[in-house]
Amino acid sequence: METATTIYKGDLRTEITHVRSGSIITTDAPVDNKGKGEYFSPTDMVASALGSCIFTIMGIAAREHGFSIDGATCKITKIMTESPRKIGEIKIEFDFTGNEFTDRQKKVLEYCVKTCPVALSLNESVIQNVTLLF
Repeated sequence: METATTIYKGDLRTEITHVRSGSIITTDAPVDNKGKGEYFSPTDMVASALGSCIFTIMGIAAREHGFSIDGATCKITKIMTESPRKIGEIKIEFDFTGNEFTDRQKKVLEYCVKTCPVALSLNESVIQNVTLLF
């Protein structure tokens, strides 16, 4: 079964439907690439997927090790290169301040950064600059 279906809506916009859930995401070209920037761009989604994937893997690991990361946040910054136009770097700052983690729990979370499927799927030329604040 396919994962998603996508319709090109015109004016540099797409509508993606997740087949299993029916959830819909609209994308738009960014302002710096002839779009309106009214929705996530496809490259915004890639950068955001990295943060979301790392959080998901951290959540699984935390659950398996008997602690919680509920309430943690992250800030994601995507940096594009021009020639060729592509994602050059993704900066993510995970904020766990306010939580009390043991050194072992911190190591579990740090390990998750490089083991999420999105991190492993990105081209090696994409710099993944990830910081964890405890």
